[in-house]
Amino acid sequence: MRPAQPLNPEEEAAWRAFARAALVIPRVLDGELLETEGLNLAEYTVLMVLSEQPDRAMRMSDLANAAAITVSGLTRLIGRLGDQGLVERVRCATDGRGQLAVLTPAGFTRLERAYRTHLAGVREHVMDHLTSLDLAAFTDAVGRVAAAQVASPARRVQPD
Repeated sequence: MRPAQPLNPEEEAAWRAFARAALVIPRVLDGELLETEGLNLAEYTVLMVLSEQPDRAMRMSDLANAAAITVSGLTRLIGRLGDQGLVERVRCATDGRGQLAVLTPAGFTRLERAYRTHLAGVREHVMDHLTSLDLAAFTDAVGRVAAAQVASPARRVQPD
């Protein structure tokens, strides 16, 4: 790995703004969802991803990847959502070892209610601040940043 070039002042400002937004915005949206809907952002995300799937079902490992949650974290989250009757966990018909998470009708109803809160938060805390930007270019750039990380998961470095 070659040494990295220092950031110029404009790059440093962009990086710090991006990093702060990446930390603050999820916390704000999470707090709003918890306060008004009793769901955290991770739970909302899982319900949303399932709602967009055929038969509102998805393999647990694929769902963990789509929601950017560890498999063990997703297992606990699905357990909580299952206790509330929002998601069911069923054996995959095509692979006896695989597990599917399935959004229940009650889960879809809960998602529809939470969507109003989430949409208002995203509009207020994010989209209203991006009105002067080229959204297609912004989406492309941020998408490339995220895609590069999905393709190469973090690995713990072993000390020498």
